[in-house]
Amino acid sequence: MKALRAQETIPVAEFKTHASQVINRLRASGRPVLITQHGRGAAVLISVAEYDRLYERENVIARIEHALAEADAGQVVDEAQAFAELEAQFGPNEDL
Repeated sequence: MKALRAQETIPVAEFKTHASQVINRLRASGRPVLITQHGRGAAVLISVAEYDRLYERENVIARIEHALAEADAGQVVDEAQAFAELEAQFGPNEDL
C-alpha cells in the first residue's frame, strides 16, 4: 500500500480561514494535507478519489479475510458446486 505522505501541513486555524484554497491545492497536487492542532497532527484531508480507493481496498481486504475464515472453518464448496451456484445466479457462461 502506498504511504499517505502529507505534502502540506497547516494549522487548523489556517484551514478554517483558507479552506477553499487548501482544497484547491489538494486537488492540484493530489497529496494529502495534514491539519495540526496545538502543533500536533489532528486530521488528514484527502481527495475523494483517494478516499474511494482506500475504502474499496478495505472492503476487498475484509471480504478476503471473511473468505479465509470460512475456508478455515471448513465452509467450502467444490468446483462443480461453485460453478452451478454462479450459473444459477448469473446464467450460463459459454466461455467455460
